[in-house]
Amino acid sequence: MTGKKISLIVLLLLLLTGVVAGTIVHSRSDVLAVTTVKAVRENLVSTVSGTGEIKPKVQVNVGTTAFGRITRLYVKEGDHVKAGQLLATVESEQQASSVDAQKATIAAAQTNVESYIANEKTAEANVLEAQADLEQKKFDYQRARALYQDNLIAKQDFDAKKAAYDVDVATVDQRQAEVRQAKAQVDSARSQVKQDIAMLQGDDYSLALTRSVAPFDGLVTNVPVREGETVVEGIQNSEGSTLMTLADMSVITAEVKIDETDIPNVALGQTAVVTVDAFPGQTFTGKVTEVGDQALLRTTGMATSQSTTGTEEAKDFKVVVTLNSTKVDLRPGLTCTAKITTAQKTNILTIPIQALVLRDPALEAKYFQKHGKAPSSAATVTGGESNLVQGVYKLTEADGRTRVRFVPVSTGITGATDIEVLSGLQPGDEVVTGHYRVLRMLHGGTAVKQDNSIAAPVASDDSSSS
Repeated sequence: MTGKKISLIVLLLLLLTGVVAGTIVHSRSDVLAVTTVKAVRENLVSTVSGTGEIKPKVQVNVGTTAFGRITRLYVKEGDHVKAGQLLATVESEQQASSVDAQKATIAAAQTNVESYIANEKTAEANVLEAQADLEQKKFDYQRARALYQDNLIAKQDFDAKKAAYDVDVATVDQRQAEVRQAKAQVDSARSQVKQDIAMLQGDDYSLALTRSVAPFDGLVTNVPVREGETVVEGIQNSEGSTLMTLADMSVITAEVKIDETDIPNVALGQTAVVTVDAFPGQTFTGKVTEVGDQALLRTTGMATSQSTTGTEEAKDFKVVVTLNSTKVDLRPGLTCTAKITTAQKTNILTIPIQALVLRDPALEAKYFQKHGKAPSSAATVTGGESNLVQGVYKLTEADGRTRVRFVPVSTGITGATDIEVLSGLQPGDEVVTGHYRVLRMLHGGTAVKQDNSIAAPVASDDSSSS
């Protein structure tokens, strides 16, 4: 009897255990497994990224300024040049001949000046001679007039002295006129020399145009011509031949394109970290120095103001980051990526971005009150689009079970994976982060259980949904 009683008691205990286990399993059959995370305080950095290429701050096309055949190229692509360094020459025989001829003309004109100066001095000497002779004739005339008045000489002798005096007066006037004429010839000859010198300067300028020199220290990035080719200078709206492209690499920039949704957060002076594909593992720092005002079509890079066709395609904006001094030999055209820090805060409340959902708060409250039953479709969960607000599903205890409650939140800056919470949550509050298929159908009042082990397998799904 004792053995039978023991067996009966064991059987009853097993049956009771099975009933309890079945009840527990049945009661938890509608519990969803979710991944969760706690809202915590941390430092957050908000960044935007864009791709583009390395460009110099100043880049010019050195064009030819004279027509003719290239006689010599003194540099090649990749050479570093100094300001004033000779880059190329174009045939200059005609210009050089004009310079030589004009120099000869100036030499002849200067000889004429010297000859006219000699004539001027001779004329001045003649004036002095005539004035001395006039002084003598004046004394003779005055003496003759006194003698004549005293009737001591004949009138014929007096008239001769007077005539000689009058002749010398006229002679002095003539000699003075010759001096003035000689001075005028000298002035004219000197003016001719100045004119010839001015013409020589023009010829020297024309000759200098056959020699192209570097306008600043820089790097030769392109030489599209070869020695022996004929080049032409530009006229009016016609562009002339380009000898080479010169880049001032003393100031290097990264010109990148930023998505139109991110451009409102970009401002002058923000710091940036630039990576260059040609230098893996190295980073370069800089600051934003230019933010474009013109939207650029993503497919063509053309400004929307220049596009003649209406299009709804995505658009970018040009942003220029000026790099700090670097010892690396960066070259124009290298592909780069700039990560611009648009905001940075410390000790702020954050949650993962993937925890955010859009829901109708009123509808979510009804579901929570009913400890709800899953709706038949996502449409019944979200409600009308006009009533949707941003929020998260916060874990809470209700009816002895762990359930989710929809909590509207306001957010601030966004980091790579986290976002700032301005209101709606407190540090330590636990919110549902996934996976995304669960978040799509989740609603207030749903019973859940935490299972963060499922986060890793669905991580790729979460990233694709964002």
